[in-house]
Parts: sequence; C-alpha cells; structure tokens
Amino acid sequence: MTDTTTDSPASQGGFGAGRIALVVAALIAAGAVGYKVYTDQTPSTEIAAVAPLNADGAPASVDQVIAALEAKLQDKPDDAEGWRMLGWSYFETGRFAESATAMRRAIQLAPGNSEYHSMLGEALVMASNDAAISQDARAAFKRATELDPKDARARYFLAAAKDIDGQHAAAIEDWFGLLAETPADAPYAKDIRDVIRNVGKERGIEVEKRLASAKFAPATGGFKTDGAAAATAGIPGPSPDQMAAAAALPQGQQDMMVAQMVDGLADRLKREPGDTDGWIMLLRSRMQLGETAKAQAALRDATAALRNQAADLRRVREAATALGVPGA
Repeated sequence: MTDTTTDSPASQGGFGAGRIALVVAALIAAGAVGYKVYTDQTPSTEIAAVAPLNADGAPASVDQVIAALEAKLQDKPDDAEGWRMLGWSYFETGRFAESATAMRRAIQLAPGNSEYHSMLGEALVMASNDAAISQDARAAFKRATELDPKDARARYFLAAAKDIDGQHAAAIEDWFGLLAETPADAPYAKDIRDVIRNVGKERGIEVEKRLASAKFAPATGGFKTDGAAAATAGIPGPSPDQMAAAAALPQGQQDMMVAQMVDGLADRLKREPGDTDGWIMLLRSRMQLGETAKAQAALRDATAALRNQAADLRRVREAATALGVPGA
C-alpha cells in the first residue's frame, strides 16, 4: 500500500504525528495480512480453468485471465463465482476500485457469502486514498462476520479499525483472539504476531509475555480444506450389502444398478442441496462413469446450492479439481 500521509484527510484532521504514523502503519499491516488471506483463497487451478496455458506452454498472465473472465461474464452475468474471480484478478493487478465493483456484483448474486463481503471490504480499503478504514469497508467487514464469525480477514480489519479509532487495547485483544484461532500454517500467521508486537510497542502496551506463550491453532496441511482428499477417499461409497448385490448380477445389470444409484444420489441432492459430501460423491461417481458432461452440470448445481457457504463451496471446488472435472 502506498504512503497516504501527505495531504490525506487524516493528516489534515488534527491527529498528532504519532497518531498519523500509527494509522498508516496499521493499514499497511492490514493490507499485508488481508492480501495473504485474499490470494490464498483463489487457487491457481481455478485460474487455469478460465485461461489455460498459452501455445508455448507458459501460464496465462493475469491480464489474460481478466480478459477471459470478462468475456465469460458477458455470456453468464449471473455467475457469482465468476465475479469473485474477476474481483480477485483486478485486486492482483492493483485495480482496487474495479475489484470492489466486481465484488459488489458477486454480493448482489450471493448476498449470504461471507467471503464476498470481506473481499469487498479489503478492496475498498486498498482503493481509498484516506489513511483510515471507510464506513463502507467497515460495513462490509461487519456483514462478513455476521455471516461467518470466523472470517479472518474481516476480523483483522475490524480490529485495525478499533486501533485507528483509539481503542488500542481492544484492538490488540481482538488480534490475540484471531491469533488463537489461526492455523499455524496459515500464510498470514506470522503477520498477526508482528502487528500485535508493533502496535503494543507503539502504544506502550505489554504484549511480549503473551506472545511468548501464545499458540496457533493446529496446522491444516497446506491451509486447504479436505476437499481433494474427500474426492478420492474421504466419503464412503456403496455399502457392503449393495456391493454384494451388484456383484451377483450380470455385467449389464450391474451397470444399470450403478447408474440408478448415482441418479438416485442426484435426485436426493435436489431435495438436500446442502449435503457437501453428497455433491463430492456425485462428482466422483459421474467422473468414474465417464459422464463428464453430467459432472460439469453437477458442479454447476453444487456451486449454486452452496453459493452462500464459502467453506463448503471451497471443498467442492477442490474435490472437482482433484477429480479432473472439466472447468473446475
């Protein structure tokens, strides 16, 4: 983030020099932590699906990804995930105002997705020339935490807002609370400790003893969900009785029985669309049967069904990628 102390509204509003410096320092730190959360949530496999390798085998550039996404969204303007990916791509290239616009569109389509709100909030922070966190950004972060109290990015920025407002001890407490729930392998884990240390030092608040004894939450293994593992091993298939019954049938009837079971699963998911494991099982079954078009359709249906459940949707996306579902 660029230095905003010169002629910024904050520098003209009666703050002391130390106050201005802390505001800017807090925002720089917030940008660093938020950015790591932000980029970690858009795996390269998603980008590759939108803009595959070039003819020479080189990965598509971000500009090529943006062009591909813009073209895709002209044909499918109601694709909330597409707008999320476009918002991330704009953010990656420093086009923060455009990122915010894309995220607003995603929120219109899926207002219950906490990730979209926190991504909007950070884009607004980065787009602002003010050394503060605007009310619009705060509202976005607050809404994110209402939808998902564990949203790390939103919690971080809301604590930064408290610090900017002079609630330094409260901000540090919030950061310690976030630290306790941060997986040890999260890409922003060290940054939260650094922010607590720096703000505590600046404000004369003792934090070193607590930092020395503070522990992260257990590592998650690459800071990803178990979606990829679930795609191949994590979800039970047919019961032993079902397998025995199928083995006793002629090949043609076996195939028919399997197809009926898979179609039955698809029908059940229409009635119970919140069953994440069920969606992963359906994707796996369709791919095992060679029904790639039906697997693609199932992924679209799962994305629509889970659009307001960011963590569950991430599991399904990871599973689809591991299974090789086209367009995952």
